[in-house]
Amino acid sequence: MVATISPTTLADRRRKGERVTLIDVRTPAEFGEVHVDFAHNIPLDRLDPQEVARIAAGGPVYFVCKSGGRSAKACEKLLAAGMNDVVSVEGGTAACEAAGVPVVRGRKVMSLERQVRIMSGALVAAGAALAAFGPDPTWQRIGIGLAGFIGCGLVFAGVTDTCGMAMLIAKMPWNQAGGPAGSCCVR
Repeated sequence: MVATISPTTLADRRRKGERVTLIDVRTPAEFGEVHVDFAHNIPLDRLDPQEVARIAAGGPVYFVCKSGGRSAKACEKLLAAGMNDVVSVEGGTAACEAAGVPVVRGRKVMSLERQVRIMSGALVAAGAALAAFGPDPTWQRIGIGLAGFIGCGLVFAGVTDTCGMAMLIAKMPWNQAGGPAGSCCVR
């Protein structure tokens, strides 16, 4: 089970002068839009237990994302790698901001979840259009297959809480920009 901490408790520890290592596991573009002012950005797909251990220097490591899902996955990944002092921030960056934790704002970006919904919808619509209006039975079968494949992928993502499309979209160039130098920002 992944340990959690409330944003208020995290902020209190920081105010008291305790060393707080906070890693934001969202994409660099999401991080660039808004992040806790003392967070480091290491996207979930680039999370390396050895790098995290180096940054943490023996203390606890706190993880944050948009709402808590990816930060819990980061904790699970590090627990599996043998790191025990990992904690997920409850409610993510949105909860931190609501609790008054200082944040840094950048330019607005489209969330990864929204990008997945748009892409899924577009692919299902394209498949349905091909199935209904394809020029021949081969194209119609391709359309049915495409819509069915995306539907099965969405069911798999819901059951396993793992989304292959999100992992792919997270690697797209528009999701990599956002840090101060246009790349992943590890402060």
